[in-house]
Amino acid sequence: MDSKKRSHRITANTQNNEYGQDLKRDEKLIRRATLVVAMFAGFIFPFTASSLNIAVPIIGKEFSVIASNLSWIVSALMLTSVVLSVPFGRIADIWGRRRVFNTGLFIFFAATFIITFTPSFEFLIAFRILQGVGAAMLTSTNQAILMDVYPAAERGRVLGLSVMAVYIGLSAGPIVSGFIIHYLSWRAVFVITALFTLLVFIVSIVSTVKLPRTQARVDESKRSGIGIDPASIVLYMLATASTMYGLTVFAQNIFSYISLGGGLIVFVIFAVHAIKIDRPVIEVRLFKNNVRYICSNIVALLQYSATFALGYIMSIYLQVVKGFPADMAGLILLAQPLMMAIVSPIVGKLSDKWPPSNIASIGMAICTIGMLSLLTIDENASLLHIILNLLAVGIGFGIFSSPNTNAVLSSVTPKDYGVANSILGTMRSSGQLISMAIITIVTHFTIGDMLIEAASTAGIMAAFKVSFIIFGIICAAGVALSLAKTRGTE
Repeated sequence: MDSKKRSHRITANTQNNEYGQDLKRDEKLIRRATLVVAMFAGFIFPFTASSLNIAVPIIGKEFSVIASNLSWIVSALMLTSVVLSVPFGRIADIWGRRRVFNTGLFIFFAATFIITFTPSFEFLIAFRILQGVGAAMLTSTNQAILMDVYPAAERGRVLGLSVMAVYIGLSAGPIVSGFIIHYLSWRAVFVITALFTLLVFIVSIVSTVKLPRTQARVDESKRSGIGIDPASIVLYMLATASTMYGLTVFAQNIFSYISLGGGLIVFVIFAVHAIKIDRPVIEVRLFKNNVRYICSNIVALLQYSATFALGYIMSIYLQVVKGFPADMAGLILLAQPLMMAIVSPIVGKLSDKWPPSNIASIGMAICTIGMLSLLTIDENASLLHIILNLLAVGIGFGIFSSPNTNAVLSSVTPKDYGVANSILGTMRSSGQLISMAIITIVTHFTIGDMLIEAASTAGIMAAFKVSFIIFGIICAAGVALSLAKTRGTE
């Protein structure tokens, strides 16, 4: 009898061990599949953005667009992403992050494919807005999904890999599009991007279906089961759209001042309303007594405000002032994102061991030095001089990005990962939009309303210098705030 009991115990223990091993294999499968899809998706958006930096002069010439309006090629996508990222992040927390993520992939694919056939500049901008809808769904869920399935001790590493994919997209964009544009056309860039997005969408759908039931329980546990206050969504979107549009066209007409001022007023109304209700689109409690969270978001805003337009202005400088063809300009611009891709995963892993805020501050400081050093470039600058400056900015940005993301998401609870990630994504997109707005304003006052190929070298170099003075000042402010944040959270 005793031998039978022992036999049953051994059998039960063996079954439990096998079940435990199955669960561990399931968890590994979940993590690997999620990381691969997240990295692929992280690649697509920046690849599209950096690809168009090379195409800007060519698109402007084909559609006869004045220099100050060309920035809408980038700004239309960014403005849409800024307005919709937080609402989609909140929706994803409630209805499921994978659903929103996969929907965003499909919308991005459809819009990208349709742009291939664009007959006019206005048509292009309209479908860049639709791309922005898909991009908002991706950026608001991508890193939050990773945070769902990876333990705290590994988050810096996987966030570093996720950011690396973004920088690989930035790296590949100029060089791949440069050669495609040189030998085919700028439209072919959208064909290739659309096909790649479709492939990622298929992989994401298959991996979601094939994931074990344990993953379904993980996803289900992230849904709060409550709704969102509709008024807070409308107020937030109206405030964001009005404010960011006012910044994008600032000083170009009287409506820019009205739009900016009106947006700021609506933001105040939104904040007062959000405090009083239970289900706002942004949980005000996330900002209460959380200095690290607040400052890390603001520093991200400043960082992207100071650096995003670098590729845009350098593309014009290299092609119009220096006379490089599109493929050569793409190779030169590769220097910055390539360094970001190399540095980011290394530093992301370090942020699991050392305070991420300290590492981010170092990266911001290096970026400031790199941005200010760009002021030494003139129309006679050597190729080595240009590349070294781009490398410096790339190293600084690579050191900053993943530790800052780690600092933000580590300062909130798991149930708020979606909205916290989308707020951080909004800070990035807002910074990118502000960066383009600065370029638009500076171009308006230095070059004026003329075609870019008709602009004088003196006018382009004036825009170049003024832009980087402003960007350097913004970077320096980010360093000061980052250091203050570090001291305040010690």
